[in-house]
Amino acid sequence: MLYRFAALALTLLLTACGGGGGGGSSPPVLDTPPTLRGIAATGAPLVNAQVSVVDGQGKAVGTATTHAADGSYSLTLSVNNPAAPLFIQARGMDASGSMQVLHSTVPAISAAMVGHVTPLTNAVVALALGTEPAPVFAAAATSASQLTQMASATSAASDFLKTLVKTQLTDLKFTDPKTLDLLADANFAANKGAHDLLIESVRIDLARSRLNVPVLQLANKFIAGMNAEVVVELPMAQAELLKAAGTPANAVTSTLKAATSATTLLGNLPSLDDLGAALNQLIAQGKDVSTILTNALVTGYDKHNGRVKTDLAAILSVDTTANRQFGRFQLLGCADDAPAAGNCAKVLVGAVISDSTGTVVDLFSDAVSYNKAATTTNKWNLIGNGKKLAVAVYPLAFTALNADGSADTALSPNPGIGLQVEIQAQTPDPIPVNPPIPLLSSATLQLPGGFSIPFGYCSRPFLCVSSTTGATSLIPTGGVGDLAIQRAAVGWIGTADSVRGAKYPITYTISGTAETRNAYLRADVLGDPAAARFVALDGLTTNLPLRAVDLQAGTLALDWHSWAAANPDLRLIEVKRVFTPTAGGAPTVLGTTVPLPPRTTLATLGAAFTPTGTVKSELWLQAMDSQGRRFHTRYTGSP
Repeated sequence: MLYRFAALALTLLLTACGGGGGGGSSPPVLDTPPTLRGIAATGAPLVNAQVSVVDGQGKAVGTATTHAADGSYSLTLSVNNPAAPLFIQARGMDASGSMQVLHSTVPAISAAMVGHVTPLTNAVVALALGTEPAPVFAAAATSASQLTQMASATSAASDFLKTLVKTQLTDLKFTDPKTLDLLADANFAANKGAHDLLIESVRIDLARSRLNVPVLQLANKFIAGMNAEVVVELPMAQAELLKAAGTPANAVTSTLKAATSATTLLGNLPSLDDLGAALNQLIAQGKDVSTILTNALVTGYDKHNGRVKTDLAAILSVDTTANRQFGRFQLLGCADDAPAAGNCAKVLVGAVISDSTGTVVDLFSDAVSYNKAATTTNKWNLIGNGKKLAVAVYPLAFTALNADGSADTALSPNPGIGLQVEIQAQTPDPIPVNPPIPLLSSATLQLPGGFSIPFGYCSRPFLCVSSTTGATSLIPTGGVGDLAIQRAAVGWIGTADSVRGAKYPITYTISGTAETRNAYLRADVLGDPAAARFVALDGLTTNLPLRAVDLQAGTLALDWHSWAAANPDLRLIEVKRVFTPTAGGAPTVLGTTVPLPPRTTLATLGAAFTPTGTVKSELWLQAMDSQGRRFHTRYTGSP
């Protein structure tokens, strides 16, 4: 008995010496596997996202799928005592249609843990690692030392990140930002609360500097343009965060040390989800188009990239018939040409549309506005961006492949890079009843480097690049050349033209009125895109090539599972067949609706095509990353 008492006393003494959270404390020994829960969100929930967890030794210890309604997940780990820290990855499509690969961490192990996964937690992990998290997660089994450093720097990284968004923290009325736990806030939900709006109010990107140094970029999401306001060199930040008295602010290379904020707008946003709830109620009531048109939610609607109120009502009516519902709105930016400092009158939003099983079947985007004086209706309502057409410029990369999937050596350079210019040329056709009609005949794009590029109508959804100024009736190629400004084609893509935030004025005349619109580059043009980034089809070999006859029949099934698994931040957004007469003339272009993730197959390509002469048969695939970059793949069918 005396011996047992002495042993107990020694145990208590050792426990006391190692307690208090100091560096010498030991993790608890658990008799049962611990649990982990959290929310994956980008403002709106990441619905049906795949969550994977590894421990501090890189061992896979659990997986889960986020809930379709709120982005929550919960799992019991596969081991009793995982090594700290836990490293979490969530992969899924956000409400804008962009694929997200986000990370978080739980520095210490306990019986019940919380690990949210958001763009802010992704930034914390990047700061704590000193580099992009995704490659480290992929090589977690051989990255134990990096994960140990991540755990050591996580708390300081979180505190540092909060200094970079301190204006938002003030505007959102956090009484004590120091107590806000970005990783494990017990009260966090993707519901337009203060923590959620903090995520929504800042645009956060990971990129590389011109010296190939990994950087964190932050900006107020509601300013004009896409420039980063705050830029942090990740390796230097991590080195300082690991010091007892480090100064991570030295790693900030931008003039601004904190992002600006849309102060007035942030005060109005908490009630935005009321609009989504009201739209769902309207849909559930089974209203027809004429009834929807008189509803207060849309009575003030103007237009959105040529879509008018009757088009919007038709879309909502289809959702009614199909028994669909809106997910929560995600804030995408500002639709104002020149947003007032601290505010934004028209807010761009996106939402997923789900069926009764929780499957995401469509994406919705539009603009909303706030009416402070409203007392009998919602303060937020659909308004549209007021634009007669859409314009955009994206970084572009293109590769050409043979029928067996090998690189086409006849094209040089392969892959190529450039800019993809989209100037809407036809009325939108949300409900396929009437064929689209032309909106305008020509336009001019001004590059930041000084070149002006003419565009003309080519009977396609977007204007085509023209080699003749003022041309209004062009023959399209059906391929990337219609939209691309490449170094080997018209103009030259210089340094000023290829960086994030580059401004492209676009001038045109529509309905007799001359207009100038500005498009901004969302991300840098990649100088040397990796071959693995381009969509590749499974199953193609020398013995089983892509045959022209199969493309023409339309019965061909496509599978891109391997590519999608290797590139979770990319989404296939376009599949089309292009049949070009060898004797000359306009091609026939047949598009195929692309299924939304997680689906990675197509059962058929659609309608058959019967050529009247000899044609060149091509399959074009277009993918998009989370920063809007476009990756085009062209397969040439074998005879």
